[in-house]
Amino acid sequence: MSHPSNFTVPPGDQTVQVRIIDSTTRIKNLKLGFLMEPPMEGLEYMLPLPAWSFLIEHPSGQKILYDLGVPKDLKSFAPIVCESLEKQGWKIDVKEEVIDTLHKNGIAANEISAIIWSHWHWDHIGDPSRFPSSTELIVGPGFKAEFLPGYPAKPDAPVRESDFAGRNLREIDFSNSVQVGQFQAVDFFGDGSFYIIDSPGHAVGHLGALARTTTNPDTFIFMGGDLCHHSGEIRPSEHLHLPREVQPSFATPVSFPCPGDSVYEQLLVQRTGSVNKPFFRPAIGVDIQQTIDTIEKAQVADADSNIWFIYAHDRSLLNCVDLFPLSVNDWKEKNWREKTLWTFLGEFDAAVKQI
Repeated sequence: MSHPSNFTVPPGDQTVQVRIIDSTTRIKNLKLGFLMEPPMEGLEYMLPLPAWSFLIEHPSGQKILYDLGVPKDLKSFAPIVCESLEKQGWKIDVKEEVIDTLHKNGIAANEISAIIWSHWHWDHIGDPSRFPSSTELIVGPGFKAEFLPGYPAKPDAPVRESDFAGRNLREIDFSNSVQVGQFQAVDFFGDGSFYIIDSPGHAVGHLGALARTTTNPDTFIFMGGDLCHHSGEIRPSEHLHLPREVQPSFATPVSFPCPGDSVYEQLLVQRTGSVNKPFFRPAIGVDIQQTIDTIEKAQVADADSNIWFIYAHDRSLLNCVDLFPLSVNDWKEKNWREKTLWTFLGEFDAAVKQI
């Protein structure tokens, strides 16, 4: 069904604990065409999108966060962001900020040594000013040149001076990096337990991350940020083919008498002319070709049964996997990759009926 993948990670015998935090963000009324193309029958709008945050804990006791979701006060953003949100007319709901979720579970803000922003878009940056100045803020290449000093000193900046006032703002430099798959990466703790990944295209300085969740066998969680916005933007691929046994919920065995013929495969070929390409292409990004290149590099990881790829708005996790305060290091034992990999096909019922 899928080719063996060669996503090579440098050897290491140290792991980090990973916990997935539901930032409680839900974004509704977002047109599919804003994020990806071509259109699909019955999917004019994206289903409500979550925004995952990740708590990574190193054996040294250091705790870092990857992404923060959305602050409760949507008016706290820089004016350029507020104006854009108003114009788009999306419905954005946030019940509780990540910092409050942590606090409720006995983790104080001053225990967080660093926040990694996958990128600077409004639905990932939260409000770092609520964390003490001892919490470092980590951003990707080109960030400082593009956005400093932040709003209000730079009136058109999408980030606020208050996000990094008084704290160390660290821009990752990949010039002395290690190779993780086809990506440039920085070994964050220096022991192979956690890598920050250069994953450009969607936004200036976009960063992914790779956490080693077990050793012997080595398993990993790949945090993709906005590398893609829907599972159908990365799957299937030349490394990971559509499973033949998945049928639409409305299908009866009689509907598809030929067992070798997947109705989803027909839809895919109709859309892309190939069985090796994902259902969608990105329609948003500072550099679309680079966005596609990054997706193609990530497809190698996505096809590896020892790597669980999770992007920021991955709906497949909802009501399916353990969330904070529980750990997800035992994801492979619990089969969460397999359980979540193809659930997105269920969104294509209307399109499949047209075949």
